Amino acid sequence: MSIWFFLNGALLLWALWNTVQSLAGHSVYYHILPGFAGFLLFIFNWTRNAVFATIRSTEDRAVKIRLARMSKKIMPWHRWVGTLSFIIILLHGAAVLHLYGFNPGSMKILTGLLATVNLLALVLSGWYSLLIRHNLTTRRLHFGLGLTMFILTALHLFF
Repeated sequence: MSIWFFLNGALLLWALWNTVQSLAGHSVYYHILPGFAGFLLFIFNWTRNAVFATIRSTEDRAVKIRLARMSKKIMPWHRWVGTLSFIIILLHGAAVLHLYGFNPGSMKILTGLLATVNLLALVLSGWYSLLIRHNLTTRRLHFGLGLTMFILTALHLFF
């Protein structure tokens, strides 16, 4: 099993904990739920990285075949889940800006803004890979943007 399963699980538990804490501490929370929903869609898509890492690292052929078949079933939905995640995160950002305004001194808002721009690039690179050119460069770019998104999400949860 890949270490990415553990990292994704840890980030998921951390996000769940932050969401529960935020719901308990805020009287207005319509900005929190879309953020968590968008995160869930992102982490669902990012877990494909853990599946592929496990396929590459395991020696059990049956496990490789089972994981490859599962990934093949999910693949047609991958871009749509990413796009939906971006739309929901935009709603989250709009709600936050409506409630709190834009405060350039707030690390929470800055990391969220960076993560949103990164998610836009991630979604666009996925669609570019499907519609225009699918090669090693676009795959590496897409993976790098996904990894950056993972890190920015962790930073956003931290602040």
